Amino acid sequence: MLAQQKQQIIDLFRSALAPIVAGSDLQPNVTLERPRDPSHGDLACNIAMQLAKPLKKNPRELAQALVNAVLADPDRNNLIASLDIAGPGFINMRLSPAVSQSVVAHILHEGGQFGRSGAGAGKKVMVEFVSANPTGPLHVGHGRQGALGDALSSLLEVQGFDVTREFYYNDAGVQIATLANSVQARAKGWRPGDIEWPESAYNGDYIADIAADFLAGKTVSASDGEPVTASGDVEDIESIRRFAVAYLRHEQDLDLQAFGVRFDNYYLESSLYTEGKVAAAVEALTRAGKTYEHDNALWLKTTEYNDDKDRVMKKSDGTYTYFVPDVAYHITKWQRGYAKAINVQGSDHHGTIARVRAGLQAVGMGIPQGYPDYVLHKMVTVMRNGEEVKISKRAGSYVTLRDLIEWSAGDVKNEQGERDLTRGRDAVRFFLISRKADTEFVFDVDLALAQSDENPVYYVQYAHARICSVMAQWGGDEASLMSVDLSPLTSPRETALLAKLAEYPEMLQKALEELGPHQVAFYLRDVAGELHSYYNAERFLVDDVPTKMARLALLLATRQVLRNGLGLIGVSAPARM
Repeated sequence: MLAQQKQQIIDLFRSALAPIVAGSDLQPNVTLERPRDPSHGDLACNIAMQLAKPLKKNPRELAQALVNAVLADPDRNNLIASLDIAGPGFINMRLSPAVSQSVVAHILHEGGQFGRSGAGAGKKVMVEFVSANPTGPLHVGHGRQGALGDALSSLLEVQGFDVTREFYYNDAGVQIATLANSVQARAKGWRPGDIEWPESAYNGDYIADIAADFLAGKTVSASDGEPVTASGDVEDIESIRRFAVAYLRHEQDLDLQAFGVRFDNYYLESSLYTEGKVAAAVEALTRAGKTYEHDNALWLKTTEYNDDKDRVMKKSDGTYTYFVPDVAYHITKWQRGYAKAINVQGSDHHGTIARVRAGLQAVGMGIPQGYPDYVLHKMVTVMRNGEEVKISKRAGSYVTLRDLIEWSAGDVKNEQGERDLTRGRDAVRFFLISRKADTEFVFDVDLALAQSDENPVYYVQYAHARICSVMAQWGGDEASLMSVDLSPLTSPRETALLAKLAEYPEMLQKALEELGPHQVAFYLRDVAGELHSYYNAERFLVDDVPTKMARLALLLATRQVLRNGLGLIGVSAPARM
């Protein structure tokens, strides 16, 4: 049921409770939940059991008094069909058919806005995700971050938040030096396995591609960067570094574009150093009395902020440890007005959370204890042809996001006769958010290619396509369905589908509260299941006009909810399968 109707029922119970709790200090909180067993009714309330002890009353007798008062209230006539008492005092209720049916008109009226709210209006939120080092192609873990971060951003947007999607490039440090040395070695003609090949070098084919373009003097640029032209001089390590970073940032841009993920802002780690932000953060922490020197190193008193031990900030060789630029970076988030920030990262970042948060609190800027929020995901195992895939020729040591998209697309061609990667993108995005982030996930490429009910994205998209097919067969004006009589929608299949559609706004709110976009994928599968059951049980283009029009309106509302939910997670809603 819709939130407004739910609130009206809560108000009925509050009115019934008023004389019962009069003279006491009790302020009962009435909550309504869906029974686990649908045969028990549409909603359940346990308020009688909550109040029985403080009121010194029998819970079933208290429940009966509440039921009598609610049934006597004329305002309940268009809301509640019946009330029953179960067990020690649960109050189960069945809604009037009009309440269940009204969701159809509501969905058709709001269309793409159905499920949206203004709860976050005027509030800025930054979601940082992917944030890959520009040292190689994006891997499957980055893909999971991309799917989770983009869906989470969309969940925030539908609740009215002003969302900024940000990509943080770790373009400084040892890994970038290793990248430059790897490309230089390739440019000099050395290969992995040669005696001259650096032990720590990256071995993927992409290193040879970068080296070839560097020697050819080519120009590359990332989405937000200035063009970089290679000098072609194999001894010019700085030119190699700048060219390699720009090259890989451009390649990652192409991967993200194929994945349907966009960013509003890119932030370079190197800028934290060139603009003095790392030094300023260290100075602020020292000024606040939160640092000390020991063994020629500078330490942060993180134990004052629930860390298990103090942490080194600046090593004896003068270089900063990993978390220090992270502290400086998050200070910039706070200074840019993002009172709420969410980071989507791999579970290997768990160890840095406490020290980053400690640094942010210690800097003395009023940054709260839990800033930023984190969504940590576990890595993905890829299966193909019944076997685990561990490496990619392109990357040399891991499966890339581009590999996964291409494998999951199969050999399907689009209308222009080109390979259609949309299918692969849809499968990868749906699969990668279909489990809770902190659980292990096995991506089965063979399942992603299957056109069967076992393939969850196919199952959901096919539900949408089925409805489109029925609408095409009907051939009428869909706008005319917005005002039809919905009273014929009384069969068990229709009632179940109506109830599931009405859950959409509440599901979005819960998914956001728990930072769990996987709940959207779960919900869409449930809606598709109800639709397929309905489709197999009933005919829609029947001779009885009122029944036909009501059923078509229900189908149209279902299609809209499927379309809204799929769009939120970045998956297409095809009209034909």
